[in-house]
Amino acid sequence: MWQLDYPWLLLLLPCGWLAYRYLPDYRERQRALRVPFFNALSQAIGQTPKAQGIRRNIAQLGLNAVVWGLLVLGAARPVWIEKPVEHAQPTRDLMLAIDISQSMETRDYTQADGSKVDRLSAVRQVIQGFIAQRKDDRLGLIVFGSGAFTQAPLTLDHASLSLLLDQVGIGMAGPNTAVGDAIGLTIRLLEKTAEKDKVLILLTDGNDTSSVVEPLHAAKMAADAGIVVHTIGIGDPGASGESKVDLESLQKIALRTGGRFFRAEDSQGLQQVYRTLDQITPHQVNTLSHQPKRDVFWLPLGAALLLLGGWHGVAALWSALRHESAPTVAAEA
Repeated sequence: MWQLDYPWLLLLLPCGWLAYRYLPDYRERQRALRVPFFNALSQAIGQTPKAQGIRRNIAQLGLNAVVWGLLVLGAARPVWIEKPVEHAQPTRDLMLAIDISQSMETRDYTQADGSKVDRLSAVRQVIQGFIAQRKDDRLGLIVFGSGAFTQAPLTLDHASLSLLLDQVGIGMAGPNTAVGDAIGLTIRLLEKTAEKDKVLILLTDGNDTSSVVEPLHAAKMAADAGIVVHTIGIGDPGASGESKVDLESLQKIALRTGGRFFRAEDSQGLQQVYRTLDQITPHQVNTLSHQPKRDVFWLPLGAALLLLGGWHGVAALWSALRHESAPTVAAEA
């Protein structure tokens, strides 16, 4: 689609005709040599002198009008509007916090083929599918054991995030469980982001034993920062020590932040949890659209130059040909 950036400059189009119509003719004074026998000389060479006056060249006037119109059109700056380009901007920041304490090596999760895998392998497999479905969200990854660490900051590069998730190993962050520190690290990572929707999905199979910040106090801080925490318990509440998951504490964390608590006892249950999370945190994006412009003012300007150059080139060639074909008067000795 064509468009003029300065269409008001087209008002200059009549100025060419007004100048031609009302400005006085240009006359140039030149020195001349009066020859008494001029008429006889003209008759001898077969040329008849024209009467004094202004010569009107219709073709030249038409050329001037076209060139003036092209110059005004170029000054109006025509542009070509290309097809709209849309860009989806994420509106949600979502952090994944995964427990990688020593208890995650327990092989009590059943896959679809009936084989048993450790808890971290089952969690990693499900989270990979979850990441693949969240194309428009900025995702980050926190791992925690005896302490909490950032495995991947918030990013739209989900391929790199998946690679970093594959590199997570059991015991990398220590053997204990620090749920409160994982929430605290999330608050620090999300507090300066501009997105309104901030979500933490926290998954653990153990009881908090090594946090600097008590989990419920960390949950209150998260709520004050506008962060919704969804908790997932995958451990055995009947176990003792580090392997015992505190389901009541996870429920309170979710309730205090406006999130939901889930219990996943096997791989199928864990997949259902993430399907539910995908539903309650739907994709939300702001679609930004703009139409690129290409300047094409050089087209009318180039056409004007070509017309002028071509006209004067043809005129010069025609004059040279006429000069060569003109009869000459031989001087007698």
